[in-house]
Amino acid sequence: MTENFDRAPGAGRARMKPTSPGLAAVGDRGTTFDFSQREPLRQPRTSPPLPENVTQSNETAAGESRRKSKPNHQVIYNSTPASQEKILDSMVKTSSLSANAPEFYPFSYSPYQECFLEEASHNYCPEASLGELVEEFLSHLNSSPGSFETDIDYIASMLNSCVTTEETLNELVELIYTQSTAIPNFSYTGARLCNFLSHNLVFAPPSGNFRQLLLQRCRTEFEQKDKAVWGDEETRKTFHAYVLFLGELYLTLEVKNPKGPPSRAAILLTALGDLMNALFSNPEDGNLICAVKLLKLTGSVLEDSWKESGKSDMDQLVDRIKNIVMDAKCSRDVKQMLLGLLELRSSNWGRVYASAAAEATPDNDPNYFMNEPTFYTADGTPFTAADPEYSEKYQEILDREDDYFPEDYEENGNELLYDEDEMDPEIEEAFETFCIESERKRRH
Repeated sequence: MTENFDRAPGAGRARMKPTSPGLAAVGDRGTTFDFSQREPLRQPRTSPPLPENVTQSNETAAGESRRKSKPNHQVIYNSTPASQEKILDSMVKTSSLSANAPEFYPFSYSPYQECFLEEASHNYCPEASLGELVEEFLSHLNSSPGSFETDIDYIASMLNSCVTTEETLNELVELIYTQSTAIPNFSYTGARLCNFLSHNLVFAPPSGNFRQLLLQRCRTEFEQKDKAVWGDEETRKTFHAYVLFLGELYLTLEVKNPKGPPSRAAILLTALGDLMNALFSNPEDGNLICAVKLLKLTGSVLEDSWKESGKSDMDQLVDRIKNIVMDAKCSRDVKQMLLGLLELRSSNWGRVYASAAAEATPDNDPNYFMNEPTFYTADGTPFTAADPEYSEKYQEILDREDDYFPEDYEENGNELLYDEDEMDPEIEEAFETFCIESERKRRH
């Protein structure tokens, strides 16, 4: 049965049993196929080298057939070391890969973060210029503001290594100021960075430390306020970015107080009042929008600070806003923004004090029961805690729940109508019948 069975892979594809090594099969059109000259299968790429005990005749025949049919595979897989080196050389010459290609990083990976630790440990400034370094830091903080707390120590350490002269300190102040007012929505993070560096930047020349130089830079822009509010659109846009950054700086910058906790810079309080007056002096849409943004950001803090000093600057600003709403030729949307700002200020800037809520009673607060739940009686009548008969109706609901959920119920809702050691009479009778029937079937 197995005499004519060819064990070679792929044998018998012609669905015919050869009866002799030289059998010739006839095709559909009379073409003959010599099975003895059948092309052998290509050797697998991962196959081990042929054993040495293979007979010379089989090795020669297989080699000749392999060279005739697949010369390229013979060169690649069974070539000598010299021929392999030639092939590799040709592949290297034709390859488009380069050892000088720039290093690849995924989009979400920040390669310079790993450099912070190494460069900080060596305490030296990298070869990149201070401008490139600061721009890289600010770009990273702008794209990942949530990493501020984890990265700020590394940033400060690198800047302490680089900022060692008065020239580099002035350059650092200018770079941070420029980026904080030029990058949209970066004023908050820029103000936080300025506050941190004002307390952690070591180098402080006689001309002033980081905070003092930063305030001097802000003052330079402040002196141009009267011209800026009447300038062209680009000038006013740059000035508005400066105003909002100064507002963030006032809320964030802490000045050490030897007699108590840190305080805000009083000079910025005066500057912000003058800046708003300058904006209202030219009540066009852009200036008014900037003023609304600034007051929404800092209004509550400014008013508290002015009241502590016995000043009524906020009342004066509110009066100017009311006059602008009545007389100015601003757009309708801007007027709605100003009215919303007035409403916000009348509600104490939206602040709710816990003490006021604790002292509220049903007699002095009409909204005392506003957040209380609504209940329903058996006939579907709604009532709340403000109802005079609330206690009686609520007790009826509790009694009704006791009827629906008796004490025999477990806390998780499982019913316990009988003890674990006792069974219901019907269940007990059914169980005895089941036991008797089972015993009878077992005997039979």
